[in-house]
Amino acid sequence: MGTCITALSWGVGSCPHTASLVSSHPGPEHWHKDFPIAKSNRQSPVDIDTKAAAHDPALKPLTVSYEQAASKRILNNGHAFNVEFDDSQDTAVLKGGPLADTYRLVQFHFHWGSSDGQGSEHRVDQQKYAAELHLVHWNTKYKDFGSAVKQPDGLAVLGVFLKIGDAKPGLQKVIDALASITMKGQSAAFTGFDPRGLLPGSLDYWTYPGSLTTPPLLECVTWIVLREPISVSSEQITAFRRLRFNKEGEAEEPMVDNWRPPQPLQGRRVRASFQ
Repeated sequence: MGTCITALSWGVGSCPHTASLVSSHPGPEHWHKDFPIAKSNRQSPVDIDTKAAAHDPALKPLTVSYEQAASKRILNNGHAFNVEFDDSQDTAVLKGGPLADTYRLVQFHFHWGSSDGQGSEHRVDQQKYAAELHLVHWNTKYKDFGSAVKQPDGLAVLGVFLKIGDAKPGLQKVIDALASITMKGQSAAFTGFDPRGLLPGSLDYWTYPGSLTTPPLLECVTWIVLREPISVSSEQITAFRRLRFNKEGEAEEPMVDNWRPPQPLQGRRVRASFQ
């Protein structure tokens, strides 16, 4: 599954996606056959039990420095769509919180459902959100993304829940670009995008050690899941569903339900930055 890593994303190339059972691709319940790590003890996502997620006063505030973020392109990888960033320098970084090092933003992507009532990968007290945004960063103490994913502290993923309500103006530029990447493998230049427009007002978070949520499911992620969701309109989410899992000329497969269900905590502790 090197394709997942070399393309600086997961869900790339031949990686199976998490489509519904009508899909021609194997869903998450089959992944362990090719990726035994799927049944290991540090898998993601998880259900966040807010009563069990104790406040940890040792956790620092999160520092999100995206002022100089340089977006490059938007890509339909057959699992989701990625917005990719120039990660050759510390222009967009995540620090603080549970992190000991500096992590560079390399891409973001979303997971969403076939209806507004599901779509998020993480859940909060069993509650599903309409979608979930993942901002993916790699630890700059390693030489590149490909090296970082092989390390237990290699990636930091900032998770943001999307709930249905008012439209999110900061998302609209992304929505407008989707028409040019309907099919798997299609990409388009996508510059000048400010990812700060996708963040909620509060950076209160939960954190735990976990994994990629699509193959190769590597256990290299420090998850930082923000408590406050952002609001998006039903129309904005509907635009996600116009994408396709398939390449041009193949049987039509709407890109929906590309989320993995929660995995067992296996003794891990979810910590909260807030009381």
